[in-house]
Amino acid sequence: MSELDDFLTAMLDRQIAAETAIHNGDVEPRMALWSRSDPVTLLGAMGMSNVGWDAVGRTFRWVASRFSNCTAYSFELLAAGACGDLAYTVGFERADLSVDGGPPQSTKVRVTHVYRREGGEWKIVHRHGDYVPLDATAAAGGSPAGPET
Repeated sequence: MSELDDFLTAMLDRQIAAETAIHNGDVEPRMALWSRSDPVTLLGAMGMSNVGWDAVGRTFRWVASRFSNCTAYSFELLAAGACGDLAYTVGFERADLSVDGGPPQSTKVRVTHVYRREGGEWKIVHRHGDYVPLDATAAAGGSPAGPET
């Protein structure tokens, strides 16, 4: 098995389960996957930019408090790599869920994660997510069509 296969086997199913949980309002599985050793960073699709575990953890709690009723979550892996104690994934997250108790809605977020192996276990140290542009103008470099939060 390759280094990449070992990484994906160790991490991907756990991360998909954690993302499904946070989309249902349960933050703990996601928090368990993250490193507590700086640097950790978050550039979130809802507009947040955090550096350091304290700020990142607070943001995850806030996000979880807004999400509920996830009826579907999927992750489409586009690219991944692993070398030594660092790895990354790039892909699309899709979910059907309620935000702030509103009606169910479908979301699609482009995400990149960076991982660091700590004590033999993979931990997330960076997440960047943004909403997929809804039109060709945005895809070509215009303004994104996602929420402006």
